[in-house]
Amino acid sequence: MPPKEDRRLRVGVLGAGQIAQAAHFESCTKAANADLFAICDVADDLRERMAITHGAEKSFSDYDAMLADPEVEAVIIATADAFHVPASIRALEAGKHVLCEKPVGLTVEEAEALKQAVAASGLTFQVGHMKRYDAGLQAAKRFIDDEMGDLVALKAWYCDSTHRYPMTDAVQPLVVTSARARKPSENPKANLRRYYMLAHGCHLIDTARYFAGDIVAVEARLSERGGMWCWFVDVEFANGTLGHLDLTVAVRMDWHEGFQIYGRNGSVLGKTFNPWYYKSSEVDIFREADGATHRVLGADGHFYRRQLEGFARTVLQGGPMTGADVNDGLASVRGMVAIARSVEAGGKRVALADVSGGV
Repeated sequence: MPPKEDRRLRVGVLGAGQIAQAAHFESCTKAANADLFAICDVADDLRERMAITHGAEKSFSDYDAMLADPEVEAVIIATADAFHVPASIRALEAGKHVLCEKPVGLTVEEAEALKQAVAASGLTFQVGHMKRYDAGLQAAKRFIDDEMGDLVALKAWYCDSTHRYPMTDAVQPLVVTSARARKPSENPKANLRRYYMLAHGCHLIDTARYFAGDIVAVEARLSERGGMWCWFVDVEFANGTLGHLDLTVAVRMDWHEGFQIYGRNGSVLGKTFNPWYYKSSEVDIFREADGATHRVLGADGHFYRRQLEGFARTVLQGGPMTGADVNDGLASVRGMVAIARSVEAGGKRVALADVSGGV
């Protein structure tokens, strides 16, 4: 890991559950320009164990108390999805910069309310779409922006695997749980169609937007057969690019995620791995000009740490945001809602600007 810099962002993490333990605590301790300063969770046993394990300077059972601490400069929202928007708004109102896990919200309306709160605060707000910090995806993005010329078509897929859990259990730290943990009033997994779209669909939509820009409309179909949920989505991008997205949970094979992008001056083929392997995507960039294919190694595949470092640079140095902002988060929510409305309407074209409500 790179050595710690003299000036580091003091971060408080809200939530000591699975995503915090698997990703955010380690990211804070390894980041060159950030520190794990505080942990906040209502479960005393879990919070204190995590504070000792990861060396946090302070721990809080009360979120408002952490937000009132002048030494806490920024907050990572690592809670259940239902708490993302209210927790983010409270942090912004307390003068804290925010890195919020995805999806940014559950409905279009609450995501729009968050957008207004971000604008009123003048603070840095970033959404945890950590795939934007995959070196392979970043290489593809540079080629698209600088060399590809007109982008003609994009195909992308995100297919979770029935074998994911034994594979991730082998590489993730043992996740500690507590009976005292705070849970949302509604079980997120009670509606699997909704849960899978929120958990996985937001990644697929953000990756497509990262490469091809704003999505204006979708036509979606859903098959629920054989214990699988398969969304096939035709996408219209604002720049005229044609797109097709495949979200399938769960395929009877290895993790299957990637993309194909075709443009005037070349093409890009990408294979993305289970994120918990911390392995950069294998992305082959074909340049028509020299008739050759190029691939970056992407040796640093710790997307969560790189995401935090990018967020901290924006806060500490005032530079441009390199990750997903609140507008990207809102667009992802709109995309998921539009897909749900199109499925309900039998594949009818649905414009993102016209949707409301939740998935």
